Amino acid sequence: MVSLLSSKAVIAELDYIILQSTTSTQNSGLYDVLLPLFTAETGIEVRVVAVGSGQALRHAADCNGEAVIVHDPEAERAFIEAGFANERFELMRNDFVIVGPSDDPAEISTAVSAARAFSQISSSQHPFVSRGDNSGTHSREKRIWSLAGIQPSGSWHRETGAGMGPTLNIAVGMDAYALTDRATWISFNNKMSHRIFFSGSDELTNIYSIMVVNAAHCPNSNTTDAMSFLNWMLSETGQNAIGAFTVDGNVLFKPALMQD
Repeated sequence: MVSLLSSKAVIAELDYIILQSTTSTQNSGLYDVLLPLFTAETGIEVRVVAVGSGQALRHAADCNGEAVIVHDPEAERAFIEAGFANERFELMRNDFVIVGPSDDPAEISTAVSAARAFSQISSSQHPFVSRGDNSGTHSREKRIWSLAGIQPSGSWHRETGAGMGPTLNIAVGMDAYALTDRATWISFNNKMSHRIFFSGSDELTNIYSIMVVNAAHCPNSNTTDAMSFLNWMLSETGQNAIGAFTVDGNVLFKPALMQD
């Protein structure tokens, strides 16, 4: 009986880390593929908290997680400068895209830059739906509005305060434009007649980074296993798994190891 109880206790105490993560990596299904591979190899479980990048960084700063995967470079640099992590590593990238209704009323498909596309949406006063939640996507959106020299306001500009999926649902329901990451858009099942009308400019490059919280800041965190996770994700095995992940034949993330 003692032996049986001891065996159960060992199972119950399986090592784990908490990963504070942006939503796009979770919603795309990437973690459903990667994390079982990592656990099988290391015996370390990864428990994901998927929120906007801003909230993920706040959680990690409060020591409510050992590792972070987000896509907001400016906020990541501030996170390191505050002493919450020692270093950030580029993990993978894709891009942001601007989606809208099929008739493209603001004619953004002819725009020469993302800032110009936003300017045309503003001039047309056609509805634009923003996450408005200080996520990585929202941060990029604000940066593009700034490049366009516009402070969006008025009834045409709506903020949901929600994640990318709910925001896209609202945009589709309103026949509105929205900024989204490509992985979420490809995985999104309620596109209706909406489609991508602008992509490919430098302002839309979307870089995902991985960090481990600073052990000096969070002494009770399992940073040893978090470093194992970071190293595995950056290893050839992890990077190949990221590059091999597809949805409907589309590669969603380009791993750092495979970049030109």
